[in-house]
Amino acid sequence: MFTFETTDQKEVRRFRIAQFNGRTATARSGASTVTGHVRSILQNKSSIPARWTITIAPSPPKARVDALRPAPRVRSFAEDLY
Repeated sequence: MFTFETTDQKEVRRFRIAQFNGRTATARSGASTVTGHVRSILQNKSSIPARWTITIAPSPPKARVDALRPAPRVRSFAEDLY
């Protein structure tokens, strides 16, 4: 599980919406990027400015659609040959 803290209210709102809808969310912290389902969002009420601790359960990366589809064929017609 990936846990990090943030003070950005917009980011917290985005994670809460993803958690409510059951969608995956992507968190970028420094050089690492984690995509997964939001497990919990806890507010630290004793800090000023407000601070939230967000926990994400990583999910495996999706297979790209382009990787599954073969390259398009070149179609030739009889009139193209002459």
